[in-house]
Amino acid sequence: MGKKVTVVGAGFYGSTTAQRLAEYDVFDTVVITDIVEGKPAGLALDLNQSRAIEGFETKVVGVTTGPNGEGYEAIEGSDVVVITAGLPRKPGMSRMDLLETNAKIVRQVSENVAKYAPNAVVIVVSNPLDEMTALAQLATQFPKNRVLGQAGMLDTARFTNFVAEALSVPVKSVKTLTLGSHGDTMVPVPSKSTVDGKPLREAMPAEQIEELVVKTRNGGAEVVALLKTGSAYYAPSAAAARMAKAVAEDSGEVMPVCAWVDGEYGISGVYLGVEAEIGAEGVKRVVETDLDADELASLKEAAEAVRAKQADVANM
Repeated sequence: MGKKVTVVGAGFYGSTTAQRLAEYDVFDTVVITDIVEGKPAGLALDLNQSRAIEGFETKVVGVTTGPNGEGYEAIEGSDVVVITAGLPRKPGMSRMDLLETNAKIVRQVSENVAKYAPNAVVIVVSNPLDEMTALAQLATQFPKNRVLGQAGMLDTARFTNFVAEALSVPVKSVKTLTLGSHGDTMVPVPSKSTVDGKPLREAMPAEQIEELVVKTRNGGAEVVALLKTGSAYYAPSAAAARMAKAVAEDSGEVMPVCAWVDGEYGISGVYLGVEAEIGAEGVKRVVETDLDADELASLKEAAEAVRAKQADVANM
């Protein structure tokens, strides 16, 4: 049986994710769905015509879905489903402003995923991320390890990029980490961040690190303000696609993701940004990192902030 991945939502984020997944050439089929009539089929046709140039064999299939689950039979047997459906932010909006609108969309999508792809690992990218991940798990009723959210990969990539630019060093020489939530209670982890293997704190002064932390926290809003008509999608799609690839290849790669935390760091019963080993069953295990006292306190604070909001989505 060949591997199959579905991307729900054919906006900029969804279509770019589908492109990356197809070009990896690790799946037999990439299905892209959307409620806009013809759009996914058009994207699929276009992507398939790039195969001869880019040299990949993965077949892309585009399907229009309806309000009562029409079209979802095309996702049957998917190993991974990436949910990008929902409205993006507009300038001045917070991720939380999208809560009610996107909750309805994510619930409906999740119920159809449960019906047609009951063994899939679900990767949620719809905002507000932590809440939508919790909602997708409730709506699918999947085991919690099989529903995870894309956040930390993106935030960590932003932090890494800002550090590399500030120090004028290659991106690959910088390692950073962000945990917590995707938003105001994001917890960048300078104690685990290095430049050429040396601690970040030796490479730049504390005030500058703090500036870059704030810049990372506002990384998405900065892109939204400049674009004016949507939100980021190149970096976010790269993050989601890498997560899907790790699932498909059962790689065991350790990545910062939004995962169910049950006892790690002394935190229980909440979806939170942590490092986790990713494989065929989704989250194989949450990896606890040694944090300094401030970072751990911030992570616990983030957990409580997110917990309160995740409780709200149960009835949405």
